[in-house]
Amino acid sequence: MNKRELLGLNKDEVNDLSFWVMVGVLIGSRVFHILFWDLSYYWNDPIKILYFWQGGMAFHGGLVGAFIAGWIYCRKKKVNVWKVADILAIPTLIALALGRIANFINGELVGRVTNISWCVDFGDKLCRHPYQIYDALGRFAVAGLLLFWNKRKEGNLFLFMVLLLGIERFIVDFFKEDILYYSLSVGQWMSLAMVIIAIVVLYKRNLFKKK
Repeated sequence: MNKRELLGLNKDEVNDLSFWVMVGVLIGSRVFHILFWDLSYYWNDPIKILYFWQGGMAFHGGLVGAFIAGWIYCRKKKVNVWKVADILAIPTLIALALGRIANFINGELVGRVTNISWCVDFGDKLCRHPYQIYDALGRFAVAGLLLFWNKRKEGNLFLFMVLLLGIERFIVDFFKEDILYYSLSVGQWMSLAMVIIAIVVLYKRNLFKKK
């Protein structure tokens, strides 16, 4: 089966889709980071919005941006966006897990201070949870679970990825060094939103309804 048969897109269109999805990731992750994590910083120095190389990317925004970009492109090409989303779900999880390993190597997104035997000093002379490794393992685990998913309806594998990833991120973020709002971090609130949205859409697609 070639790519045209699999996605309804030829090789050049698949490359175009990949490009626009990456654009969606960059824009979405940047917008979410600005709005929900560091609005005052960018408000006082707007030119820094363009300084992507300095970091400041939000996972949840990247996911939203990627889906919107993919949906627009697939609609333009008259391709089933759910089918494309299912195909990209597991590779996306693996890429996200590898990204967390890179965060660990770079000493980014550190965990809370702890005295556990496997804690790590990221250069601040404090021993912390290796949050990045927890999150990477969680994402690999979600990808592994989805490999056994018996797809009954196009789009459900992607929606279960959103659901399980939201649960995973909500749990793992208890080990992340972050500012809390009503006992939860911004990332955890957004992860709850992921879970709720996935459940609602799955329900509307008749997955949880009784026969």
